[in-house]
Amino acid sequence: MTMPCGDSPEAQARRRELYALLGDLPDHDRPVGATPVDVIQHDDYVLERLVLDLNGIEPVPAYFARPSGQRQPRPTVLFHHSHGGHYELGKDELIDETPSLQSPPYAKALTDRGWNALCIDTWNFGERRGRTESELFKEMLWRGQVLWGMMVYDSVRAVDYVCEREDVDAGRLGTLGLSMGSTMAWWLAALEPRIKVCVDLCCLTDFHALIRARGLDGHGIYYYVPGLLKHFSTAQINALIAPRPHLSLAGNYDRLTPPAGLDKIETELGKVYEEENAADAWKLLRYDTGHFETAHMRAAIVSWLARWL
Repeated sequence: MTMPCGDSPEAQARRRELYALLGDLPDHDRPVGATPVDVIQHDDYVLERLVLDLNGIEPVPAYFARPSGQRQPRPTVLFHHSHGGHYELGKDELIDETPSLQSPPYAKALTDRGWNALCIDTWNFGERRGRTESELFKEMLWRGQVLWGMMVYDSVRAVDYVCEREDVDAGRLGTLGLSMGSTMAWWLAALEPRIKVCVDLCCLTDFHALIRARGLDGHGIYYYVPGLLKHFSTAQINALIAPRPHLSLAGNYDRLTPPAGLDKIETELGKVYEEENAADAWKLLRYDTGHFETAHMRAAIVSWLARWL
């Protein structure tokens, strides 16, 4: 089956089809805004604490990290935090040491290279926690909403926010995350053509392989979009990123990403990128590890961003 890629009319139609599966979402054209809370000077970078108005329903706390010194338009990475049941963590994953990510935290790793980074608390995490994931999912379901859809909506509108900033080069945006943040990275890149580079860590999961491996309960309920499999496979969603650069990193012992599914995605996306004459812009790196970032992964990520961003 031929998969649409790039910004062809077919790809644009498929992108609209994917977005339509995400439930009743707020108006995409409503203005976004930001309220500054604090500015903290770290040794090597500046951290802005913000409250963003993205969805018109509830405020979205966020961190924006930028290099110290003269402010100028810079490449900017939208960093998406993981899940792991750590509802209290949220956007702090950008700035704090965590067991799943290498040191230093990405706020420092990215700003050290002259890039900005934005991370928001997604629904139910960080300063937005207080309800159980199941409670929020059920309430949204009653209202015709999809929890994952509302999460994705906030991320799409976060792109609108950074593009309004004078210190952001809107032509050089990347997306990056681990686990739940990985899934958000590739969904956002698929739906949002302004994302130039996608990097996902440990969650490029083929849906059908996950079912066969009986791994559905390894993912939180937030992950599930009604009717998705009637319209898209994982590879078909990711084909909407091509020919833009996309690096995926996975652990062969990670139960959230069955190896057979990784094989399938690698083959199908390899064909898509070859058809776009962009074979070098897609890479899946696999390691004999589990669900976490290794030093080799971090080095590959930094190199990929330096090359493409």
